[in-house]
Amino acid sequence: MTHPVYGSLFNGKTVVITGAGRGIGRAVLDDFHGAGATIIAHLGRSAEHADQFADSINGFYSDFTKPQGQQAFIDHVRQHTDKVDVLINNAGTMFGRFPADTLTDEQYEMIIELNQSAVVRITRAMLPLLKATDKASIINTVSISASTGGSPGSSIYSASKAFVSTYSRGLARELAPFGIRVNAVSPGVIDTDFHGRYSSKEKLENTRQQIPLQRLGTSQDCAPAFMFFAADELSGYITGQVLEINGGQR
Repeated sequence: MTHPVYGSLFNGKTVVITGAGRGIGRAVLDDFHGAGATIIAHLGRSAEHADQFADSINGFYSDFTKPQGQQAFIDHVRQHTDKVDVLINNAGTMFGRFPADTLTDEQYEMIIELNQSAVVRITRAMLPLLKATDKASIINTVSISASTGGSPGSSIYSASKAFVSTYSRGLARELAPFGIRVNAVSPGVIDTDFHGRYSSKEKLENTRQQIPLQRLGTSQDCAPAFMFFAADELSGYITGQVLEINGGQR
């Protein structure tokens, strides 16, 4: 299989990606698949949350808001490969807008479990498989809200993404002796069903007007950053970085 841009750059490489059922994760999955990678993908909590996929995609469904759902995916990966060249921790969402004074423990714990704890657990479990390869790469999806704090009702979501951003930088230093690079991609306001659920049309239009490029981003705007960070041929001397994909938004 040959991708029109990346060719067969990832032939022979095993890529593990979470949250690949739709949106940015789906665009990233499609690009890696097209460039020849062997894909093991967490596609969401259930099949109803995902589109259709090629038969060659090794897809798995589990609920990452629960540790047992994370462990089920970890076990699935271990059953199907003994090495991982690229790990992409992309699973995450906001679940809703929760004002600080009414946020419940259940809401708080659900956001942290998915956006923060799952990244730590899955990364920890994949490290032996990443160390089994040469020049492995970890790429974590964060958010522009990690630096801006987000809009009202998203403070915990934003904080969880800030955690992952700092975690990525720390891991980059720790894992460099093993030849494992760690970077993060930070999308801005991307036109996916995420914002369809959590942002009004009026809010999105107001945001669009403030973006220097005068448009919302797309999933395909984000995907090349993951390909870049994953390929040692393109970014072999880059680690510990957070790449903003936001049309110039601040």
